[in-house]
Amino acid sequence: MKKQYETVIGLEVHVELATRTKIFCGCSTAFGAAPGAHTCPVCTGMPGALPVLNKKVVELALSVGLAAGCEINRCCKFDRKNYFYPDNPQNYQISQLYLPICHDGCLTIETASGEKQIRIHEIHMEEDAGKLIHDEWEDCSLVDYNRSGVPLIEIVSEPDMRNAEEVIAYLDRLRLLIQYLGASDCKLQEGSMRADVNLSVREAGSETFGTRTEMKNLNSFKAIARAIEGERTRQIELLEEGKSVSQETRRWDDNKEYSYAMRSKEDAKDYRYFPDPDLPPVVISEEWLDSIRSSLPELQPEKMKRYQEEYGLSEYDSRIITESRKMAEIFEKTAALCGLPKKTANWLIGETSRLMKENAVEADKLSFSPGHLSKLIRMTEAGSINTTIAKEVFEKIFMEDVDPEAYVKEKGLLMVNDDEVLERTVEEVLASNPQTVEEYRSGKTKVTAFLVGRIMKQMHGKANPAKVNEILRKKLER
Repeated sequence: MKKQYETVIGLEVHVELATRTKIFCGCSTAFGAAPGAHTCPVCTGMPGALPVLNKKVVELALSVGLAAGCEINRCCKFDRKNYFYPDNPQNYQISQLYLPICHDGCLTIETASGEKQIRIHEIHMEEDAGKLIHDEWEDCSLVDYNRSGVPLIEIVSEPDMRNAEEVIAYLDRLRLLIQYLGASDCKLQEGSMRADVNLSVREAGSETFGTRTEMKNLNSFKAIARAIEGERTRQIELLEEGKSVSQETRRWDDNKEYSYAMRSKEDAKDYRYFPDPDLPPVVISEEWLDSIRSSLPELQPEKMKRYQEEYGLSEYDSRIITESRKMAEIFEKTAALCGLPKKTANWLIGETSRLMKENAVEADKLSFSPGHLSKLIRMTEAGSINTTIAKEVFEKIFMEDVDPEAYVKEKGLLMVNDDEVLERTVEEVLASNPQTVEEYRSGKTKVTAFLVGRIMKQMHGKANPAKVNEILRKKLER
């Protein structure tokens, strides 16, 4: 009988914190600057330069820890992690090994199999390294130190995940939590959220862990899912062949869908940790912790529940809207202004999502005002414009945030409700389509759609559809 295997997965998630300056110096953390533009003696590891801790880093780390249900170490310390890479100018990284700021938390995820709790072993603060840029044409590597010293938190899970679906659900839950807190934008493509996957396989039913490998270079959820399946298959094949799995760090090539060994996997002793002599312990008072706790915003699960109870939205609608903090803000402000939460949800889930996809706009970049969307909804409900015109106007709101009332008036798009004008147009269309009229009178009532279309075309789409249908039906039944 063929052996059955179970996959065991734990994650180390690095998140760049949304501070204006770095963790131990005053250099900017802005993304996309010219190489070396945001550097100083501290973040480039110059002799004699001393670090000074950024208080905002501690506060953001605390907010993530509290939201993730972690215990907080009231006194935490920084340690030096020694290793020698070109992107690490000091030849050590300032991190936390012995007393991390947060520990023993938990997040609840939802998958097709139901709810599951993923334990968080710890969250610690550290500084990021620089970035190596490999030039294949010149066969050399360049280093940009702008990222060196950017503040990170590393969120280390317990090995509680068993497949790619659970991993993606955990990462998505973590990403939303951190974005709602405003602690980071968590953009994988820009490196502000990076996940290393620790994976092993074992025979189903065994309580003993297999030999794990660490997968790096994963910059999208799809790449993470493919890497998990690829590494799982590779390890099972080795075991089936009677070979052993080496404990090592592997780099995933998403284009080739293949991983290759980078180096043997280090343990803590290989880094020769010791307490950083330049940084004093961080003492967290109860008053400071209470102030952080009281400033925590409403998170997605609570917001979803409230939208269903307060606004009468479905679970699906509330989930889609709350997948972005920005979208949720637009929804609440628009619904408050127009008093029509369900209509607001429909515009956000429908037209807004469509235009975001077509124009490659992320939710946090939405720039139209709730006031303009609420005006458009009220105009549509009042019959001032029809649905077709409303969609055309909303596209201008989405792209340029125009005032819909002024735009409709300027372009002459107000809906025609004048009975006399509508009756005259209906009569003209009926007179020019006698054969269609006869078809209707012989029982083919579906031809009314054709006649309505001709009327709307003649009115340049500005006729009130309800009135058009009413007048047309009366005239056809005479």
